[in-house]
Amino acid sequence: MAPMGIRLSPLGVAVFCLLGLGIIYHLYAGVISNRLSAFRQVKKVDLRELLAVSMEAAVLGGKEVKRVREENSLNEKSKGETREGAEELMTTGDLQSHRKMFNLLSNTFPDVKVHSEEHDNALDSVTWDKKIPAEILEKVKESTEVPADSITVWIDPLDATQEYTENLVKYVTTMVCVAVEGRPVIGVIHLPFTGLTAWGFVGQGSNVHARSSYTYNPPKVIVSRSHPGKVNKFIQDAFGNSTTIIRAGGAGYKVLSLLDIAASDSGPMDQADVYVHITFIKKWDICAGAALLKALGGHMTTLKGEDIDYSGTPLNKGGLVATIGENHKSIIEKLPNWDPEQH
Repeated sequence: MAPMGIRLSPLGVAVFCLLGLGIIYHLYAGVISNRLSAFRQVKKVDLRELLAVSMEAAVLGGKEVKRVREENSLNEKSKGETREGAEELMTTGDLQSHRKMFNLLSNTFPDVKVHSEEHDNALDSVTWDKKIPAEILEKVKESTEVPADSITVWIDPLDATQEYTENLVKYVTTMVCVAVEGRPVIGVIHLPFTGLTAWGFVGQGSNVHARSSYTYNPPKVIVSRSHPGKVNKFIQDAFGNSTTIIRAGGAGYKVLSLLDIAASDSGPMDQADVYVHITFIKKWDICAGAALLKALGGHMTTLKGEDIDYSGTPLNKGGLVATIGENHKSIIEKLPNWDPEQH
């Protein structure tokens, strides 16, 4: 209650309150504005750094894959069957590799979506030492930043698990792929049992090369070991009965067979001209190879010649054709009509 004889003016009270609010706004507006600005700011990722971490992740995963195989502690079990009826296996090598690869990428780039073939809640404090290898700095001269939310990373902690259990280790790879707005930009394919790490950065360079020549009349075609019957007929219908068909394990290995890769102690590298897959296949199997080929001027598309979107769901339902030469369109045109969803 106001003291006796003093009457407060409602207008004066209103003016006083407005002045108080003005002072508070003046004091705190800058702080609030800065916080809102930081919240709204688009988080960026340096793709050169992401390439370096991808290489390290593939190598770290590969060490686990090799160690488990050499210790013969695979503990293999079935994850179920593919749509075509082939058993999908998982081993301790798959899981240990996943933990290293997934956690290194997630710890270093927490704002980036990382999709792995395997799933596990175990945490690993593995970190990046922030050193970019000299071979990357030599070819990728400048940083390239893109919004973190435009990136999708696909990792395959152990490609060719079936062959891994059979000790056919030349087919085994670990892979990392970086897609930006669904387009493959960075691909890393590591061979754990030879130590080779092949990488490509579209528009920047690669540490591997295409072969000096390819044959297309008919080509040597590399396909999956899993379903030779159907794919053999498909290839012969396309290129003739005299076509050489190479059956191999692992999508990463098949892509490397299109390139100039030296033989190793684990076996000679097959050399193919075209890679064909006629059934469903997961994006973590093929994205790294797609980026590597694209960096070298090659192509990986569906059987109909359509680009594959490497965002969204993991499944590619269109099959694939991969080439490194300039005859990709003519290869597509020779393929018989085939719908993977009907087979």
